[in-house]
Amino acid sequence: MARKKKEKIVVDLDLPKDDSTLTKLYAILAICILLGLTSFTFWVTNSHLTTQPNGQPMFVNMVCGYAPDYQPNYVSNESCSILHESPDKLVMEPDDPWMEFYSLGQLFDVPGLNESELGATPPPQYMEGTCDVGASVPSNYYFEIRDPSGSSIERYEGNTHAEGDSCYLNITDVPKGELYSLVIVSDEKVTEATYKLTLDYYDGIPENMNNKSQWIGPDVGGFRPTIFLNFFGFGFFIMFWPAAYYWDKVKERINRMEEKFPDFLRDLAEYWKGGLSMTIAVQTLATSEYGALNHEVKKMSDQLSWGVSFGDVIEMFADRVGTPLVKRAISLISEANRAGGKISDILVTAANDSREIKFLEGERKRSIASYISVIWTSYGVFLGVIVVLAKVFIPAIAGSNSESDDGGSGGGQQLGNMVIRNIEPLFFLTIFYYGVTMQALGNGSMAGLMATGRFSSGMKHSGLMILLAILCFNLIVFTPDLIGVTDLPAFKPSAGTFKP
Repeated sequence: MARKKKEKIVVDLDLPKDDSTLTKLYAILAICILLGLTSFTFWVTNSHLTTQPNGQPMFVNMVCGYAPDYQPNYVSNESCSILHESPDKLVMEPDDPWMEFYSLGQLFDVPGLNESELGATPPPQYMEGTCDVGASVPSNYYFEIRDPSGSSIERYEGNTHAEGDSCYLNITDVPKGELYSLVIVSDEKVTEATYKLTLDYYDGIPENMNNKSQWIGPDVGGFRPTIFLNFFGFGFFIMFWPAAYYWDKVKERINRMEEKFPDFLRDLAEYWKGGLSMTIAVQTLATSEYGALNHEVKKMSDQLSWGVSFGDVIEMFADRVGTPLVKRAISLISEANRAGGKISDILVTAANDSREIKFLEGERKRSIASYISVIWTSYGVFLGVIVVLAKVFIPAIAGSNSESDDGGSGGGQQLGNMVIRNIEPLFFLTIFYYGVTMQALGNGSMAGLMATGRFSSGMKHSGLMILLAILCFNLIVFTPDLIGVTDLPAFKPSAGTFKP
């Protein structure tokens, strides 16, 4: 007869040496500090603080291997992996469809850079053209692009009623020039026609840089999330917020255990009064409901079942929780247990004391909540004012200075007896952004310290404020005109239509 296999009973005593809370905290801190310092390094090597004699950020010079005094040209930029130029898409379409004609043409100018402006052979500017030609009867037609001399560059021939007719042409390179033309010619009268030209335009400025050689990063859906300014805020956020969030979660869990701790002591006192020993009382209470404290009560019960003395069990519990409230109550109980006094009275006293302390902590939170609201409101008002200044006031001053320059008044705007000289918008955005970030650090730290007395809670508030500032600046303030992105030239008809 087969022998019945004995079941293994596994009890995890989970002694204090097995607690990995602090180990996890230190690991998170180490990783976050490393990532935060990396963000700060990227920020400082791209900021105005480390601009090199050649006008390039230190980061660009290091990656591309430029000497600090070497002035890079278009060719050297194109040889660097981060400084390739990407074309912008320019589109030209008629304001209204062309109606009732046999042949019609349109002159247009092609923007771009020539060899003398670029100092090198310009990259090829690719062009695509489409058209939609309609006629009341089947008619052969052609759609053609001509160079300034009138010679055909590319032609598409089709029929207005042919199945699958797709008016499309492409040109691999359309150099900068004036008086290019497109024409549509049909054998029969065209009732209505439209066209669309798309041109790859190059301005000679690397995609990741603005026109002042500052790093703004690639365009992602209309935003530039890797603009160097963001990494100033990212550095603080990454360095402190994850660890602060983790530690605050740990403290919240401990706080929930502390809130149930007086109930546990009261029930323990009742069982003691009923004649049960402490060991039996704890093992019985392990089946009760104490919320966040359930796990700890079950752990104490397991330790008692393996012969650990009650005094050692409650001291290990105090070490695991590690808060002054629990340690104070456990020290009273431990001393009473060793002295052999009336432990039930000590338990009741400790329970009442703990409940009173938690009540006072709750009162403190309720009293401080209004001050926390004031701090957040004041920061929101400050951030709003800064955003309005950056979005409205700075562009207005920069625009008025530009108009003043065009008028030849000496490069400034007269406001009463004060003359405001030409300004660079990005410089002011930089100052504003640094200001709201430092305000977030100060306000958040004060809010957390007032609420809980913990620096980690303050860093959690600061991180959220910094994140709010990053979102506001990226969604509202960091627009192309303010961060120095070159305006795209007009790509539109240069004169009225003509008959070819």
